Amino acid sequence: MADILIVDDEVGIRELLSEILSDEGHSVRQAENANEAREARIERVPDLVLLDIWMPDTDGVTLLKEWNANGQLTMPVVMMSGHGTIDSAVEATRLGAVDFLEKPIALQKLLATAQKALKHDRIGQRPPVTLDVLSHTNMFRDLKKRLEQSAVRSHALLIKGGVGLIAELCARTLHRPRSPWLNLRETTGTLSQETLQKTAGGLIYVGDLAALGKLQQMNLAFALDRATRYNILVIAAIAQPLDALAEKAWDLHTLRRISEVVVFLPDLLQNSSDLPEICSLFLNLMIERGESPMRHFSSAALNLIRTNWPGRDASAIFSLWDDLQALIRSLALSTLDEEIGEEDLARLVPNLGIQRNALPAELENLFALPLREARDDFEKRYFEHLLRCERGNMTRVSEHSGLERTHLYRKMKQLGIAVGRRHEAD
Repeated sequence: MADILIVDDEVGIRELLSEILSDEGHSVRQAENANEAREARIERVPDLVLLDIWMPDTDGVTLLKEWNANGQLTMPVVMMSGHGTIDSAVEATRLGAVDFLEKPIALQKLLATAQKALKHDRIGQRPPVTLDVLSHTNMFRDLKKRLEQSAVRSHALLIKGGVGLIAELCARTLHRPRSPWLNLRETTGTLSQETLQKTAGGLIYVGDLAALGKLQQMNLAFALDRATRYNILVIAAIAQPLDALAEKAWDLHTLRRISEVVVFLPDLLQNSSDLPEICSLFLNLMIERGESPMRHFSSAALNLIRTNWPGRDASAIFSLWDDLQALIRSLALSTLDEEIGEEDLARLVPNLGIQRNALPAELENLFALPLREARDDFEKRYFEHLLRCERGNMTRVSEHSGLERTHLYRKMKQLGIAVGRRHEAD
């Protein structure tokens, strides 16, 4: 039977639905908020999610949007709503939900809806995440266009400037739906003609050209020679200059073949405004793949990365993407709390330049006072400073402060500033 996740902040509803579905033979898990639902999905992707719209921390529609944007909506979701949220439930079906249930939920309606949802074609593997999830930004919209244009008349394409998640996003963007996908680095034996025939019309992916051993290099050459015959697109990625491979006794003919058409990844240093969204996407992909525990960035941490990206200087076009991915992975694995904050960034990147309160202790004490007391304290310091600077000359203090002398004497008396006879006779 099915594994069903019930997400609702009302324990009574969770228990009732759980009892009904368990009696039908289903395995039922419960989550009382969006955070628990995220963790449950990471632990094991359910066959069906019953998701309440109204929850105190993150509402169900927002969670649905999050799963959809991150490529995590690989299971059917049925929204549950009270009378006042029916419109939201209907809207949720446009965002990826397969159906909705109105509370109070009748037993037969629950079972019929669950049975229908479990047969929905969303069950199974949803298409992998591509650059489309970030296509609303100019940087990724332009990158997608360059990739598509470059792949129109070529069967080999080299992505320069980064490997890992960003390279795979580019390759997945060009991968034809429902066509074969072959990761060359995962092919341990000799690539055969039969394997290429099975990959016909699909894509061969090399996530990091520099990581290929001798046998895999020969497999790449074998695939490049036959890519046109089998209508296979070969995409490789590299995060270092090709000269470095030539120095390692790579076959120069193979290097020339794979680098005939090159697409450079955009410069992160010139697109810092997109960094928060990139970081969140990469972190979610790492969580989805089981490479990271459940984590999320605080708004302050994302803003810090955006304004103080700790990448290398602008001349180092290579490895900036790899630096970012390595930073996110290290943060995800080393942070003790679920939220990745500024202090976590400061620990891994000491020169990040976190803007801290550099006020002297006396000003920190001043700012801790109520407004009236702080104002009196400041005015006293102000007039005492003027008296010292003007050597007690009340005429010049009056001119500098803009206060008429009679008012000045009254103010100083209120503030408890003693004015000697010499000052008064001035």
